[in-house]
Amino acid sequence: MISMLADFFGWIMNYCYKIVPNYYLDIIIFTFITKVLQYPLSLWCHRNSLTMVALMPETNRLKVKFWGDNDRIGEESAALFKREHYHPMLSLVPLAVQIVILMGFVEVIYRITKSDPSALLARIPVKEGGVSWLMPLCAGAAAWFLGFCQNRINPLQREQTRAQQMTTNGISIGISLFLGCFVSFGVGLYWVFSNLFSILVQLACNWTMQPKKYIDYRALYRSKIELERMQESSRKNISKEDKKREKADYKRFFGIVNKHVVFYSESSGFYKYFKDIIAYLLEHSNIVIHYVTNDPKDQIFRIAETQPRIKPYYIGPTKIIPLMMKMDADMVVMTVPDLDKFHIKRSYVRKDIEYIYLVHGMTSMIMCTREGAYDNYDTLFLVGQHQIDEIIRTEEVYHTKKKKLIPCGYSLLDNLIADYRKMDKTPGKFKRILIAPSYQEGNILDSCLDTILDKICAPDRCVTVRPHPQYLRRYPQRIEEILRKYQDKVGENLVFETDFSSNSTIYTSDLLMTDWSGIAYEFSFATEKPTLFINTPMKVINPNYKKTGMVPTDISFRDQVGVSLDPEKLDNINDVVTDMLSNKEKYSSRIRELREKSVFNLGHGAEAGAKYILSSLLEKSKNRKKQ
Repeated sequence: MISMLADFFGWIMNYCYKIVPNYYLDIIIFTFITKVLQYPLSLWCHRNSLTMVALMPETNRLKVKFWGDNDRIGEESAALFKREHYHPMLSLVPLAVQIVILMGFVEVIYRITKSDPSALLARIPVKEGGVSWLMPLCAGAAAWFLGFCQNRINPLQREQTRAQQMTTNGISIGISLFLGCFVSFGVGLYWVFSNLFSILVQLACNWTMQPKKYIDYRALYRSKIELERMQESSRKNISKEDKKREKADYKRFFGIVNKHVVFYSESSGFYKYFKDIIAYLLEHSNIVIHYVTNDPKDQIFRIAETQPRIKPYYIGPTKIIPLMMKMDADMVVMTVPDLDKFHIKRSYVRKDIEYIYLVHGMTSMIMCTREGAYDNYDTLFLVGQHQIDEIIRTEEVYHTKKKKLIPCGYSLLDNLIADYRKMDKTPGKFKRILIAPSYQEGNILDSCLDTILDKICAPDRCVTVRPHPQYLRRYPQRIEEILRKYQDKVGENLVFETDFSSNSTIYTSDLLMTDWSGIAYEFSFATEKPTLFINTPMKVINPNYKKTGMVPTDISFRDQVGVSLDPEKLDNINDVVTDMLSNKEKYSSRIRELREKSVFNLGHGAEAGAKYILSSLLEKSKNRKKQ
């Protein structure tokens, strides 16, 4: 292919030489011709860049709306790009074409030099020295000038942050200096004028497709101000001490070699999923636990004060990106899906790290996370056979790599069951109903809370409304409106719970009411009490789940642990609630049977996961010794 390309380029060069018998001028003319031939491609990429800038007001508002939730921001942004036909990778196409042209042109220069030894086109600065060192300087200067101009005339690059512009320009200058030093003089000359002519190409694209006709710069400016305010507010919430602490912890983390296992947590609330596995590892081995968290107030720091083999590190959401890229450990355990798809990447330093996804719920693996959310993990710690079946089916349908599927169980449920068995179950003054919806659009709080409370509130009942933590985080204004509306009715019969530090309301409730929240199975499996499901719009994160041909457990389990009710049939909800409160026993055996069938290692979930970690680390150690 390169030979054929060189033949074509050689024909153009020969034609140019017949008109202008000067190799240096011919190279400049040749470079100009290639830019003309690439102009349709440049225009296509320019249109794609205009689309990106036109979408920036929406993407900025997504960052404000879902501040701190990188997965949701990524999900919503991907949907937006798909809707508007924006292709993030398209900007790499011109670079790929440029590399192909460069490879062909190197062969042309070689042929010219071979046929005409008097030509000085083959001089390479690092070999010849002398005046030829002017070439890398010219190449670097041309790249700098291109970056300087692009920061002002390229509609996409103009909207980048100063740091992004400096990074882009720095890479371009570095590549140009490198090429100028190690390629022949003729190729270097081509590269210099390729950069300079790129400025003319951008000006031509701007003239053909004027940015102001495609971009609402007023909307873009307003969205930038909103995002900057949010960023400033976030920065104020991080103290100088935490910044210093993060810097020190980052350095300390990479100052330790031979890290066997690293746990990564997004916030203090995720420790409950790791704690029993960590406890078993500490008791049954001598390994050191490295625990990285985005939360400066994570409870792990307090716990580590009495356990010297736990090494905690505070690394914020921004700094975690390079830390993960440079990760050096035998194993990393996380609860974050979509590894290597958004901001959390697999290590670029070590390719043999075993990445383990710890499932932290009994919900479906095909409907409740994005398509391909587990593709880049090596091992999955799964709760029950239904999850194993879903993963195997997904691998078959999409032909993805087979992962190690470990039948662990669910240690959080083990703890809920143990705690519930210990508590005092003496009947109280009221029948207790817990309303704990999910946070997707159309959930109970947004669609039918008023109707439900109007129907089920009674003097002999205490109704507790417990919004999902993500609902509080994303929709603070909505929850404020709800609290304002019911402020006169709040008392011993109606409670709004926004403090999630305790699970006592789960244990003490006689009936749970939810829509599509996974709390239903934690509640019913722990207490053996039923759940009343309101069939609001489904919480479907992966709309392509039907490709597997399987019915997600979030659908199939509903009528096994309680009763489902459509929002249109809420007129008789009080009768349904009364029946479920009065006849809890008829649901108990059904719930126990489902629990036994759908949860591995009941009572010993953490033990199964920890034993796998130890056996895998031992196997890795043996393999290293063999090598």
